[in-house]
Amino acid sequence: MIFDTHAHYDNPSFDEDRDGLLASLSDAGIGRVVNVGASLESTKRTLKLMEEHSFIYGAAGVHPSECGEITEQDMVWLESVCDREKLVAIGEIGLDYYWKEPNPALQKRWFVRQLAMARNVHLPVIVHSRDAAKETLDIMKAEKSGDMGGVIHCFSYSREIAGEYLAMGFYLGIGGVSTFQNARQIKEVIAYAPLDRLVLETDCPYLAPVPYRGKRNSSLYLPLIIDAIAQIKGVETEQVEKQTWENGNKLFRLPQARTIAQRHLLSRN
Repeated sequence: MIFDTHAHYDNPSFDEDRDGLLASLSDAGIGRVVNVGASLESTKRTLKLMEEHSFIYGAAGVHPSECGEITEQDMVWLESVCDREKLVAIGEIGLDYYWKEPNPALQKRWFVRQLAMARNVHLPVIVHSRDAAKETLDIMKAEKSGDMGGVIHCFSYSREIAGEYLAMGFYLGIGGVSTFQNARQIKEVIAYAPLDRLVLETDCPYLAPVPYRGKRNSSLYLPLIIDAIAQIKGVETEQVEKQTWENGNKLFRLPQARTIAQRHLLSRN
C-alpha cells in the first residue's frame, strides 16, 4: 500500500471531481492520505474530509504565508481540535522567504508558537521551509523540535542540511520534484538518506511529477515517485513502497494496517 503523507484535497481545484477522485484511490493502492491544513479555513475543511473518508487523516496548522493576520485566539482554536482521533500532526508550519510577506519576524513568531503547540499536544510537526534553510534549522534546534519529531515537507536543501535533520530524527518528504530532470540536489539527498527516513508526498494539487509536470497533481501519481526513488537507490519498487508505507505510519504514530494478503489469510482461518 502507498501512503501520501502530504495532500491538499480541500483545495478548490478539486471541487468539481473531489468525491470521484478520492473514491478511486483505494483501487490504485493508496491506503492512507494526510490532508494538511495551510490556514484556519483549510484546517476546518481538513477536519470535514477526515470525517467523511476513513482513509484520510489530518494535520492542523497555519502555513507561514498565511500567518499575517492570525491571533493567539486562533492558536487556542487550533489546539482545541488536536484531540480529534484522526488528527495526526501540526502543520504545515515553518518559514517561507520566497515571498516578501508576511515579514520574517512574524513568520518566526508563529512558527515558534506552533512548535510549542505541537509539544503541548504531543504531535509531530510538518515543516515547510523555502529559501530559509539556516533560519528554519536554527529555530528547530533552539526549540528542541526533535522531541516532537516530524517531517521536513518537500525537502529541497543540501545533503548536509538533510544530515542535520536526520540526526534530529526527522523524516524527509519526497515528492514530484524527484522526477524533474534538473533536480540534482534532491536526487543526491535521496541517494544519501536511508530509505527508512523517507516518506512519499504529493503536495497535491501542486508539484506533479513528470510527465504531468505543470498539471494538477494527485495521489494517483505516487507510483512515479516510487519509481524515481527506486532507480536512484538501486532497489526494487516493491521495497520502496513497503518501506515508505511503514515510514508514514511511524511518522504519524499509526498502526501498521494489515495487507490485503494478510486479511485474506485471516478470513480463511
